[in-house]
Amino acid sequence: MIRLLDGNTYDKEELLKKMDDDNFYYGELNKLALSSSSLKQLLSSPKTYSYSLKYGSPDSQPLRDGWLFHTAILEPDVFTAQRFIDVQSKNTKKFREAKEEFGRVFTMKEKNDAERLADAFLRNEHALQLITDCEFEVPAIGEIEYLDNKYPFRGKADVIAHDRIVDLKTTSGGIDNFYYSSQRYGYDVQCYLYCRLFNKTYDQFKFIALDKGSLDIGIFECSEEFYYKGEEKVEKALDLYEKFFVFGADLDNYCLTGIL
Repeated sequence: MIRLLDGNTYDKEELLKKMDDDNFYYGELNKLALSSSSLKQLLSSPKTYSYSLKYGSPDSQPLRDGWLFHTAILEPDVFTAQRFIDVQSKNTKKFREAKEEFGRVFTMKEKNDAERLADAFLRNEHALQLITDCEFEVPAIGEIEYLDNKYPFRGKADVIAHDRIVDLKTTSGGIDNFYYSSQRYGYDVQCYLYCRLFNKTYDQFKFIALDKGSLDIGIFECSEEFYYKGEEKVEKALDLYEKFFVFGADLDNYCLTGIL
């Protein structure tokens, strides 16, 4: 059993079954459990997290591209089941009408871009070796203690086996740029949380990054320092969560201060 953010207690096994459904995982459960994404929002601005709870997160182009990239590699049946509209832009009448009729739709350009990336990934023996004999898109839910409280967290591992957990990322500006992207986008937070949720050690967590321009692939292991940087950020984010969403501090008065 696990207590979620609404104060109610749920059966973990039943939740895990429901978490296979993306609509539940990214919809209802988004309001009932924290995640690496919600912590990144909190660290960026508690207001951003608050708005996402009220209005949902925007369907940004990077999120759309990332989702297609993942499904093209890990869930090809899901990828081929998508509706791809042959238009030059998502702003066209044809695309808007298709979206109104079918819900989630993509352009042929988005399809071609995802296939280009997936093809480069699947040709790389080092990348393939890391995802061989593994399970894909495996959900987990658990609690992490902070001070005197326990908070529910959800996660979904791209790739997992008994001795590793692997997350797929895309990057730009050269594969070496992933070192900076990992800090900028809080991948250390994801490393820490997923190691806790899936009972792995930091040296069992690996990122496979693919540069969208050159199609170069990088395989990055996580250091102990990277893991503990993630822990520090998690604690900072939970401090903000408690302040504004548990103890009820006024979000309108949220203000950063510093010296330039």
